[in-house]
Amino acid sequence: MSLNSAILNRQAVVRGCAARSGEDERVASNDVSGKVALVTGASRGIGKAVALALAEAGVDVAVNYVTQDAAAQETCKRIKSLGRRALAIRADVSQGVEVARLVKTVEESLGPVEILVNNAGITRPQPLHEITEKDWDELLDTNLKSAFLVTQCVLPAMRARHWGRIINLSSVAAQTGGVVGPHYAASKAGIIGLTHSYATLLSKEGITVNAIAPALIYTEMVAVNPKARADLIPVGRFGAVEEVAEIAVMLARNGYITGQTINVNGGWYFS
Repeated sequence: MSLNSAILNRQAVVRGCAARSGEDERVASNDVSGKVALVTGASRGIGKAVALALAEAGVDVAVNYVTQDAAAQETCKRIKSLGRRALAIRADVSQGVEVARLVKTVEESLGPVEILVNNAGITRPQPLHEITEKDWDELLDTNLKSAFLVTQCVLPAMRARHWGRIINLSSVAAQTGGVVGPHYAASKAGIIGLTHSYATLLSKEGITVNAIAPALIYTEMVAVNPKARADLIPVGRFGAVEEVAEIAVMLARNGYITGQTINVNGGWYFS
């Protein structure tokens, strides 16, 4: 069977299943053209790569950032060069008031958020004895609490439309402990639990919730961590941000994968 025939056959199966179940055919479609995405922490690194990959797939993208205004504007410029709408919005997504303002701005400028990528996060490599309560709180707030706050804020519109994709960025640190510290590992393990709960609660509403767990993707965060070495990875190299971004696009397009953690880790952790 040729590739085109296989695609046509899959589309026919999807249409048939949708018709038999009574669901709107669009729920099962893998076409995300014209959808609106919000990517937190999208001015650089993995978030930027995800924003650009979604734009290449036909998605309009809101680029959230905290301090990197010039970088966020550059990301928007590249999205617009792909023929999609883009908007850079400064907001600290660990603060509920700022999250409410962020989502309201996206809705008024681009439309309701249909694809959410909870990517905002920080690392703080420290010797174990130097980790303070303040360090713990800041990492948990930025890496985990933010995903809860933004998800809660976009969910009403997703539930009203019976369609949504929520993609949470976890880490191999959730599975192995990683090379940053227990505060970071705990925040990323929490993301997986958050993903499981939302996926269970929303599975019948046309909303999928998944996590991506990368390992040592070459970004500024990895570059400044002396414990992050390519020889820790079985395939022998750091990952590229584009290798994470293509998984995010796949999850945005797929309506049958939910509650899963997709590992992009060069073989560091098997599942």
